Amino acid sequence: MKQYKKGSGIQRRYLKYTAALLGAALLLSSVGVTFSVRSTLTRSIVDKYEFMTERMGITLENLFRKSDETTAECILYDDVQQSLRKSGLEEVNKNALSKYFAYINLDHVADYCYVDNKGNVYSRSYSNVSYDDIKKSGFQKYLEGDYSRTKWFWAKDSLFGTDNYALFIGRYVRSLDYAHEPGMMFFKMEDGFLNEITGNSPELEEEASVGIIDEAGQLCLSAAPDDFGEKESVPDHIIERIARVQGEGMVLEGEKIKGGVLSVYHDTDSGLSVFSFVPNRILNQGLIPVFVVLGTIYLVVIAVAVILSIYFSRRFTRPIQTIKEAMTEFGGQNFDKTIELHTNTELDEIGRSYNKMLGNISRLLDEIKEQERELRTTELNMLISQINPHFLYNTLDTIYMLARINKEETTMRMIQALSKYLRLSLSKGNDIVTVEDELENVKSYMEIQQIRNQDLFSYEIDCQVDAANTHVLKLILQPLVENAVKYGFQDIFSGGRIVIRIRREEGTLYLSVSNNGTPIEQSMMKKINEMNLLPVTELKNCFPDKKHGYGVVNILTRLRLKYGCGATFYCQAEQNGTTCTIKIPEEAREKSDEKNGERK
Repeated sequence: MKQYKKGSGIQRRYLKYTAALLGAALLLSSVGVTFSVRSTLTRSIVDKYEFMTERMGITLENLFRKSDETTAECILYDDVQQSLRKSGLEEVNKNALSKYFAYINLDHVADYCYVDNKGNVYSRSYSNVSYDDIKKSGFQKYLEGDYSRTKWFWAKDSLFGTDNYALFIGRYVRSLDYAHEPGMMFFKMEDGFLNEITGNSPELEEEASVGIIDEAGQLCLSAAPDDFGEKESVPDHIIERIARVQGEGMVLEGEKIKGGVLSVYHDTDSGLSVFSFVPNRILNQGLIPVFVVLGTIYLVVIAVAVILSIYFSRRFTRPIQTIKEAMTEFGGQNFDKTIELHTNTELDEIGRSYNKMLGNISRLLDEIKEQERELRTTELNMLISQINPHFLYNTLDTIYMLARINKEETTMRMIQALSKYLRLSLSKGNDIVTVEDELENVKSYMEIQQIRNQDLFSYEIDCQVDAANTHVLKLILQPLVENAVKYGFQDIFSGGRIVIRIRREEGTLYLSVSNNGTPIEQSMMKKINEMNLLPVTELKNCFPDKKHGYGVVNILTRLRLKYGCGATFYCQAEQNGTTCTIKIPEEAREKSDEKNGERK
């Protein structure tokens, strides 16, 4: 059972990846189908209600036009014009005029009144509306600002005493012949008047909220589905959005807002806006049949995919199982146990390669055994032929004694300095030395250079630290002295001076080498100083010709590898000469000393 589980690992992984791929494909396809179907259904429903809103808006405009024509006919009526004259109307004509307004060509008039310019009121006999009632109602303010124009306004019925909100139609009545004060007429409209605009369709009420709003944001009429709670209420955010629209005609065409889609038609003549709001419930209900169909299809696809995946995974992994068993049972001894596969796939090539590999391993083992025998012989010969450093020191001592016998003082000094230089350079294989040893090393080098270049330069060492107990990376001063001699003193033959200073300031060790020779070129100084900003792997590319800057690259690379990015090296051209400075943070130096002590 254990071997079977190991052998079925590829099959399980294949089935897992297949399931993941199938799941991703189904998820993406469902998202795509949902988005596409939702977009199509939403557009269809929105178009339907945009058309309905536009139709309601046109009906609104027609009703206003009809009311404007009707009020114009009233103004032109003979008794109305006569009532505006100074003589006024006789009592019989007054009664006739009161009844006239009951028969005007305008449906759904709940009540009316007309007041002429002399304060006479004409209304239904049972209305009992007086001139004071008209003044107290404040309805005159709705007519102000226009000479003689039909005005619609939604207001509380303080004129006829019902105290209910209703739609009123009002207009100034002016004389056609004389310049007198105008009269006023007001018509209170029944709810059926506005219902002619919305159509009052039960089907629409089940799907969307439709209504009418005036310029002040007052809801004049509404029919809302159950989603909004009360049947005649509309959420405040819908009313606020409608109140902000400007323009005429279809000012909002299927705008997406919180909870659904809003369409608005505004009529500037009446000052009213009709709207339709389709909630998300209506937009989403068409997706349910789509999800049912998709779910059924996906279940069938998943079932077929699982069956086929199991079948093909077993077929493909069986030869892999054979290869795995051959490899796991191979113990490195029997190279004759090969495998034979006949799948007409790349697995056949893997089998042949495995058989070929067994033959190659067998040959390689024989070759390695032979090479190991030769390697042991070569290593023994190398150990025998190695030069012992003590042999080099003893040879230099012998040469020194011969020079001393022959009284060759210069040769003696040079051999003594070279011997000391080599001893300090080797440092028993350590890369960290004391400042004292580093100074001895550079002294030996400068003595050799003074012998080679007599009277070329003198030197001074100013060490302000405990040289015997302060450790630094070895061979970092000698290359700086070498550059001073090679480049700084290239234009002089005598009088050169090298000053080496070592000091500690604010937790940083400073090692500087100054010379009074030819100052370093500005371009070279800038290039060297900018090397501190480069990664250590890019330092070797700063001087690709290998003719210049090798020592500087070597110093900075070793400093960075040993002490990290805190260690820096920079040059400063002065009026007479150049100063090169190495900065090593105390913290980085102490960590390096600790690691070096552990290695020791």
